[in-house]
Amino acid sequence: QVQPVESGGGVVQAGDSLRLSCTISRRTIYRYPMGWFRQAPGKGREFVAAISPKGDHTIYADSLRGRFTISRDIDGNTAWLQMNSLNPGDTAIYYCAANLDANINTFRLQLVEYWGQGTQVTVSS
Repeated sequence: QVQPVESGGGVVQAGDSLRLSCTISRRTIYRYPMGWFRQAPGKGREFVAAISPKGDHTIYADSLRGRFTISRDIDGNTAWLQMNSLNPGDTAIYYCAANLDANINTFRLQLVEYWGQGTQVTVSS
């Protein structure tokens, strides 16, 4: 079974940086497109970023471009989300996701096959 597993969440101060990690539990030679979503308290889940299987193509939510950076290893299925200049509005559960469809634009539509359990990020002012 393909199961993304997130780590790296926690409580930080406004202005701090944090890096989240995600690894696909299943050992496979297939490299999945991977991405991140988040859900703030009382709000719907929103797209954050996605990266292609080779790491050569990335897309971001317009509001987060420039502060958040997605990357991945080129040999396997581990992805990272570097988050800088965090503010209380970034407080949310962050979910990692993986897909079978190589078109990473499907992440914008949340048409994703596999979801992680989420990791909490809390930014205090």
